[in-house]
Formats: sequence, structure tokens, C-alpha cells
Amino acid sequence: MPPADIATAPPPVTTKKNSALATDSAGLGRGRALLFVAPALVLIGVFLVFPALWSIYIGLTNYTLTGPTSVSPEIVGTDNITDALGDPLFGNSLWLTLVFVFGSALIGQNILGFTLAWMLRSARRWLRRLVEALVLLAWILPSTVVAYLWVAVLDRDGGTLNALLSTSGTAWLIEYPMVSLIVFNVWRGTAFSMLLYSSALDVVPPSQLETARMVGAGKLSTLKDVVFPHIRGHVLTNTLLITLWTANDFTPFLLTAGGPNHQSETLPVFIYQQALGSGVLGYASAISLLLLLVNLVIALVYLRLLRRRG
Repeated sequence: MPPADIATAPPPVTTKKNSALATDSAGLGRGRALLFVAPALVLIGVFLVFPALWSIYIGLTNYTLTGPTSVSPEIVGTDNITDALGDPLFGNSLWLTLVFVFGSALIGQNILGFTLAWMLRSARRWLRRLVEALVLLAWILPSTVVAYLWVAVLDRDGGTLNALLSTSGTAWLIEYPMVSLIVFNVWRGTAFSMLLYSSALDVVPPSQLETARMVGAGKLSTLKDVVFPHIRGHVLTNTLLITLWTANDFTPFLLTAGGPNHQSETLPVFIYQQALGSGVLGYASAISLLLLLVNLVIALVYLRLLRRRG
């Protein structure tokens, strides 16, 4: 058949509606797509955006829980932040928060989580599942339940730890409050690091591990030269998440309430004591803003390291 006799289909007619649908992979259109995400946006606005903006506003006032300033607060600008930076109790809480994060997150959960993941990668399947279940159980239990159990373990009279160590009468939460909180948080939060590192180790090529073993490389050399180059991104991600979670963790209040004599009063506990204990909500909100800035600095450092890695 000659080319001139071949019937050709007319080009498709492109309308404004069809053009909008063409840019939408689901074929919903912008209007219907917004309706689908609207409930989530409303929840984010009500429970995240509005409280954050309200806290910033309160932090700029002398708002209190009771009294005349609870009805008619006045704008004081950055006076609350200035007072916080000069408050010895704030400095003490900031230092204790850094100790808590460094000891229980950066060192404890990171190292113990990776160690468990590394040891379990070659263990029997049933043993690996058993250990993962036991460690994960500590992570999924409610904080109040876990705190109650640890108070019973560390109790001065009849506590499990004193019975095991034959140290009857030792008040661990009073004599060693920060050490007790660090050990508690390592026990409770290691599960996340272990599971993340377990999945990360699966991406390490077995052939490289076998080659390192055949050439006589030691365990430390294998970890440094073979394993860590493959999981460096996972290490950074895990470090960022557990750092932020630990810095904002309120669970220490359930064990020590910041005592004795402010010796375990991390920043979240200090903010709670100022807001509801002393009733100075404006001052507490200003400290919350400082804590938010610390979180942002940590996140920016992480992003910088991740970008440098890329």
C-alpha cells in the first residue's frame, strides 16, 4: 500500500484539564490531591506548628501559670533568654544533658547496638531472633512501665541489683543518679541501634569480608577498612536520631525527678520544673527555644557531615 494511502490518526486534543492530569502521576488533579493530604496538614498544623509558634511567643513574655501575668502577660523580649544564660541551674542542666547524650547515646547505644548486630550476624537464626525480641521488648514497652521496673531494680531496700551485687542499702538513684540514668537509657534504647546496624551490615559484600579473612586481616582492620566504609551513612543517621531523642527525653524525670539537689536535672526535666513547678511559663518556653536551637545545630552538623561524605 502506498504511503499516501495509510490513514493517520488525528493528534490528541490537549485541554487544560488533561494537561493538569498529565503532571499528576495518580491522575487525581491538584484539588483532589490536596483533599487527600488536608487531614495530615491539619494535624501537623494543630499539634506541631501552632504549639511551636505559641511557645516562641510565650518565650518573649513574662507569662506565668497563675497571677496577673497569666491573664495579661507583657512582652519582655529576650530577657528570658538572657536570664537563662546567666542561670547556674540552666548551665548545670545543659551540662548534664550533654553528659547524658554522650554517655547513653553516642557511646552506649551506638557501641552496644553495633556490637550486638555484629555478633548476631553469624549466630544461629533462632538465637538471633530471641536476642532481637528481648532487646526490642525493652524499646517498645511504655516509658512509665520501664521506669517503674528500674526503680524496683535499683531500690535501696530489696532491690534486685543490691541482691545480685550484695550491696544492701546502696541507693543507686540517689548516690549515682546520672550513672543510673545512663545505664537505664542504654538498656532501653539499644534496640533501635541494633536493628539499624543489623540491616546496614546486610549491605556489606560477603566477598569482601571473605577476602579480608583470607589475607589475614584482624577484626579491627576488617571493621575499619571493609565494614565502616559501607555503613558510614547508617552510622551518621543512627547517631543523629538517638542524639535528638536522648537530648529531648523526659523519662529521667520518672526515675529521679531531677534530684537529688538537681544532680540529674537534664534540660527537659528542668523545663518541666520551671513551667509547672515554679509556674514561670515564659521562662520555660524561652529555654525550650534554646533547646530547639541546640537540636538545629546538631541536625546541621549531621547534614554537613553527610554532604561531605557524598
